Amino acid sequence: MEAIELTKRWLEKMVIGQNLCPFAKKPYQKKSIRFRVYYKNQLNDLTPFIIDEFQLLQETSISEIETTLIILPNVLADFYQFWDYIGLTEKLIHDLDLNEIFQVASFHPNYQFGGTSPDDIENYTNRSPFPTIHILREESLTKAVDNYPDTEQIPNDNIAKLQELQHDGILNIYKQIHTKAM
Repeated sequence: MEAIELTKRWLEKMVIGQNLCPFAKKPYQKKSIRFRVYYKNQLNDLTPFIIDEFQLLQETSISEIETTLIILPNVLADFYQFWDYIGLTEKLIHDLDLNEIFQVASFHPNYQFGGTSPDDIENYTNRSPFPTIHILREESLTKAVDNYPDTEQIPNDNIAKLQELQHDGILNIYKQIHTKAM
């Protein structure tokens, strides 16, 4: 349960609290974000686990479950292995002919955008307590993008927010996330 609690605190304090994703607050408040933890410490069953989630989402109303966060506390701690697995997950979506239905976003404690150094501040936009695969419904994304004035500006706004916070401010937020007494 700790993996879900930490992930929820990260959503509250970082993603929603710093408005890094302007689309996260509404489904979080509506409790339509599904949190799934893959507890195993081997990858053998992760792909079937993800396929089961695709199926469940297809069978469930978007008003009940809008999106799923698959939290991986015991596997893919190495960011580059995680990144390779994200590529496999995207290929899986394509192979299952689900491109028009789902896409994935990725979050990791050591997330690093291409062309950045590990300590560059923009990497914190995608740093989570655990490796996390976010399954998004294309329908939700289309609706959100259509109703948002300038989605292209979101990454630049996020970097500016994080630069204002500076490393100390960001580390303070992560300290709050990992502190039980809030």
